[in-house]
Amino acid sequence: MQFCVWAPLATKSVELVCADQRFAMVADDEGYWRIDCTPERIASGYRFAVDGGPPLPDPRSRWQPEGVHGPSFVVDAGELRAISRSDFRQKPLREAVIYELHVGTFTPEGTYAGAQRRLPHLSALGVTHIELMPLATFPGRHGWGYDGVYLFAPQPSYGTPAELAQFVAAAHAQGMAVLLDVVYNHLGPDGNYLGQFGPYFTDRVRTGWGEAVNYDGPYSDGVRRFVIDNARTWLEDYGFDGLRLDAVHAIYGFEAVHVLEELAAQIQTWAAQADRSVVLIAESDLNDPRLVRSRGAGGYGLDAHWEDDFHHALHRVMTGETSGYYMDFNGINDLAISLRDAYVYRGQYSPHRRRRHGRAPLDVRPEQLVVSAQNHDQIGNRAQGERLSMLLNDMQLKAVAALTILSPFVPMLFQGEEWGARTPFLYFTDHQDRELGKLVAQGRRKEFESFGWQTEVPDPQAASTFERSRLNWEELAQSGHQDLLDWYRRLIVLRASTIRPPSGAAEVVYEEPSSWLTFVLGDLCVAVNFAGESVPFALPAGHWRLLMTSAQPHADSARLAAYETRIHIRGP
Repeated sequence: MQFCVWAPLATKSVELVCADQRFAMVADDEGYWRIDCTPERIASGYRFAVDGGPPLPDPRSRWQPEGVHGPSFVVDAGELRAISRSDFRQKPLREAVIYELHVGTFTPEGTYAGAQRRLPHLSALGVTHIELMPLATFPGRHGWGYDGVYLFAPQPSYGTPAELAQFVAAAHAQGMAVLLDVVYNHLGPDGNYLGQFGPYFTDRVRTGWGEAVNYDGPYSDGVRRFVIDNARTWLEDYGFDGLRLDAVHAIYGFEAVHVLEELAAQIQTWAAQADRSVVLIAESDLNDPRLVRSRGAGGYGLDAHWEDDFHHALHRVMTGETSGYYMDFNGINDLAISLRDAYVYRGQYSPHRRRRHGRAPLDVRPEQLVVSAQNHDQIGNRAQGERLSMLLNDMQLKAVAALTILSPFVPMLFQGEEWGARTPFLYFTDHQDRELGKLVAQGRRKEFESFGWQTEVPDPQAASTFERSRLNWEELAQSGHQDLLDWYRRLIVLRASTIRPPSGAAEVVYEEPSSWLTFVLGDLCVAVNFAGESVPFALPAGHWRLLMTSAQPHADSARLAAYETRIHIRGP
């Protein structure tokens, strides 16, 4: 068995440390140090020591069962591939309904096995893609995962690597693809020893969460290889069908070939050779079509990116909130623009950013944009972690669901949204470094100042903050929740079964005096009344048949009830 670690700046030695014994490794011309070792020698774990320094976990560790400061352990990739191997083919994004979940709070168990037992619920809902929040090993027992420090090792508190592979295989067996959220813009501070092995970070730029990753400076070839190998590991060994790339606007690169372009090219080449279907979806607030343009057209060649303008415009309309970035949005008209043109901001001045923002998405297809009314960021980055179910009534929630699921874009739901879950989703951490925990709590309070929320922010380090964020599946037995779940299921079936134009372009009508909005997409016509009272209503020209209404049937079909949603289909 050969061990390898990249330590290009080591001046004297790199040693493999096993059971307090040190074994000298040999370097090649690219700064990779190697040694052959028997499995018995590393049975209790291993570490590396650079230039006689303290033993540190492997930067490419595949398993950290004792936490971020513990020894590294070997995982048999062949066994994982044997579990996850199948002839499964995911549905194209044009037909996708994505469901974002956090393993630790999705079920009472907070494990891969617990989540696996809930797969029939997601299948019955009509979900085609499950998106897991980050799994790279992070400090403590629970957290969101965006402060992970061992990118190749799944979080041990959720279960074993084999159990993760079993979850993916079980989802495939029920017809659902699985995507993984990966964080390549920064690493967490606790347990982050990468800088002691090599120049993984740069001080030329900085992210809002800490040191930026060195993707274009000296030795950046090794850093890029580290990240691209990591992407392949999740896809090849565990069977994931794609990756969600966190906050790519904080992935800085000033070379001719951006790291995202290189990542997309190499992953797509591997997928073609392996006869696999893989998608790469970026989270970005740049409103930049270059992310999804082909490389031949000067883009990065990613498959899709999150489109936040839809969320912000919809949230502004439904809640009336105008603080923070919601100040950039001005009501139903912006929602209509989003449904028709995708980006609301296409180069005009943004009051929140105090500069121009965005670029016209002239060559972006609807299936290249993922939209949501709720996600981990937009719920969890509120002071009290309120879901829309805590801010809106049932009629409003049904309108939100129809606009999201029947939009021209790829809809994404957040765990529990489909039944109007009343549990919050708060920001929680379990840093073992108590001083770091205090700094995180202080940072959260400061972060919310721009929103003007006059409320106490729950301590992320408190166990109760995590416990309150667990879904309560017993809510499903209650009639109001069952009714909303049925509405979601019917909408997803309708999306899948009706004809949608290849271009995905929507015809949008907004009647300002009466505050109702209608959009026509293929064979469907969706009308929503945003007024707090009944308003006049008239269908577009053509033959339409009523399929669904969120209100009780009433005699006056020429009026929409307060916050009513009506869905019609072409035909006699």
